[in-house]
Amino acid sequence: MLQQIKQQINRIKTRGATYVDTRWYPFEETNSLMMWNGNLKNATSTLESGLGVRVLYKGAWGFSASSDLSNLSALYDKAFDNARIAAERVTFPVRLAEKELIQAKFESPCQINPFTVSLGEKVAFLQEMDKQLNQPGVAQRISTLNFMRKQIFFIDSEGSEIEKLITEVFAGLEVDGIDSEGSMHERKFKPFLRGDTRGWETIDPQFFNENAERIVRELNATLIADPCPVDDRSVILLPGIMYLQTHETIGHALELDRILGYELAFAGGSFVTLNDFGNLRYGSNKLTARADATLPNTPGSFGFDDDGVPAQNNLLIDHGILVGAITGRQMVEEANAKAHKEIFNGSSGANRATAFYRVPIERMTNINIDAGDDGTLEDIIRNTEKGIVLDGDRSWSIGSNREQFHFGTETGWLVEDGQITKVVKNPTYKGATVPFWNSLSAVGDSSTWKVQYVDNCGKGQPNQIMQLGHGVPICRFDQVRIGE
Repeated sequence: MLQQIKQQINRIKTRGATYVDTRWYPFEETNSLMMWNGNLKNATSTLESGLGVRVLYKGAWGFSASSDLSNLSALYDKAFDNARIAAERVTFPVRLAEKELIQAKFESPCQINPFTVSLGEKVAFLQEMDKQLNQPGVAQRISTLNFMRKQIFFIDSEGSEIEKLITEVFAGLEVDGIDSEGSMHERKFKPFLRGDTRGWETIDPQFFNENAERIVRELNATLIADPCPVDDRSVILLPGIMYLQTHETIGHALELDRILGYELAFAGGSFVTLNDFGNLRYGSNKLTARADATLPNTPGSFGFDDDGVPAQNNLLIDHGILVGAITGRQMVEEANAKAHKEIFNGSSGANRATAFYRVPIERMTNINIDAGDDGTLEDIIRNTEKGIVLDGDRSWSIGSNREQFHFGTETGWLVEDGQITKVVKNPTYKGATVPFWNSLSAVGDSSTWKVQYVDNCGKGQPNQIMQLGHGVPICRFDQVRIGE
């Protein structure tokens, strides 16, 4: 198959294409299980394979894909014809940034392939979790397991050949309860990076048992708590909500295709402009953010992107100043041309597609906040006069250009004079993105830094669901409106 792919790429090149690449998926398999109140509500498996072709001709892309590989010539001809027709209407000719010629392999770390584990063993784990969650105060309990495994061959007309084998494991627990007024509340546990591997071995019963007990305890405390007050306070965000703050107001806002307007009709744009790079004070000097696809063991690390560019640790915000974006080969060239200067020196290796039948677009890798030197959670609380500690994502509303936000969290703990006083329910907070990040007054040390997994990031037309991670410490922001 690889030899046939190379022959087709060379053939399309002879027809005048300036660039051709292919992503061949010999297999991509998924397995999802959900237990709801002791019943196995869902148990599904999928298996698909196929090939996607991109052709660049006279500054325009053409794409085609199929799971039927019996007529490769027709598949490549279709991509070329699509590019040829698009070239008649192109308004800004596509150019690709230079990249290295790479021949390499990447395999995500995995000791036990989850697809070799029996259904019985997976169900037994869910049953054990359901037993742990089945406690007084819990009206509904949900346990989930989701597995993905795929092999990808990338071959392009520039001579790159890359093979990837990627395994993803996601699990989750949730408990819901009803308070005295009849309102439903929830508390979730989403695992984070632990250890050196990413297979079935990460499904550690003891670790999940401990967190099952914790979320039940915290749910019951929330059910009898007073409502969150309407107030201006310092908000102390734990990783379970800090990841979402980072995701929505840094990650999506700094995708370069969004900055250039390509997502306006679907997922929205960005308040960031090309003139902001190197100039905009995005946050306080305590804020350093990066897109780091070199972390060894998260879904935001994939070795090489779908342009064939190596994964990178790319600085986005340096001590509060905006310096970089989430980029691929095409958009950096367009941005530099439109800015009439070089803002970006090549791709940051962040162009990815969710499947062989989707085109690569700029996607978040691991969008991380560097740990600081303000100590532990206890240290930050001790140095907070009037605040609230928040955790758990419950709801979110984002401005169309990521310029403002409103988040609801699962639970909160009021802080008065350096001490936690009580739990409150239905906590919310809101703000404008740039003023909010500029109010960052404390960043926890490395002991507070956790990589939270995200398995459901949506973007693109048609929609593409992508997996990634966020390495975030505990952070405090001052004078934030809560309770509205």
